[in-house]
Amino acid sequence: MARVSQEHLDARRRQILDGAARCFARNGFHASSMQDVLKEVNLSAGAVYRYFSGKDELIAAVVTEVLGEIREAFEEAARQTPPPLPDVLVGRVMTEVLGLGGAESHGLTWDGETSFPRLMVQVWTETLRDGELSALLREGFGAVREAWVKIVEGYQDAGVMRADIPAEHVARTLIAAAQGFAAQQALFGSAPVTVIQDGLRALMSVGTPH
Repeated sequence: MARVSQEHLDARRRQILDGAARCFARNGFHASSMQDVLKEVNLSAGAVYRYFSGKDELIAAVVTEVLGEIREAFEEAARQTPPPLPDVLVGRVMTEVLGLGGAESHGLTWDGETSFPRLMVQVWTETLRDGELSALLREGFGAVREAWVKIVEGYQDAGVMRADIPAEHVARTLIAAAQGFAAQQALFGSAPVTVIQDGLRALMSVGTPH
């Protein structure tokens, strides 16, 4: 029997994850069945269950992957001295993760709209009743917050941000701004990433003579 390459296995897993994420974003977790996922990815049940035991495992895999990529983007920025300023950094990550500005990220699109914001809001809701997913999200948030703390400390060390404000407080505020912008994408429709970039740039200029 011919041996299946790792590249083929990875591509098939990617196909299933992307299709599941589109289903979840479009219909919600509870209204989406495994049959919906099978139809979306155009694969047999056996092909899908080879990779994932069921819907809960698919949900966890999608959430883990997206949180991991967000964390990696911010950790990369933290290694720069000094890191890119918040408007540049948040804009860059939002463009990548949300698929804004023409970027194709995760393949998570349906009807021409990016799926991640809708998926994110549904994940937040689901964590209120699902302890395992809640723990997964808390772990992911902790990793992103840790990366942001290092970024803020980089700003403070470079003298471009006040050092008398706890770095964690600034980190949580910047994360909240990014999360809020993503939530607005889901609730009120798509907006260009320049919206949050301009807002952050304006806030950064408070108290600065023009």
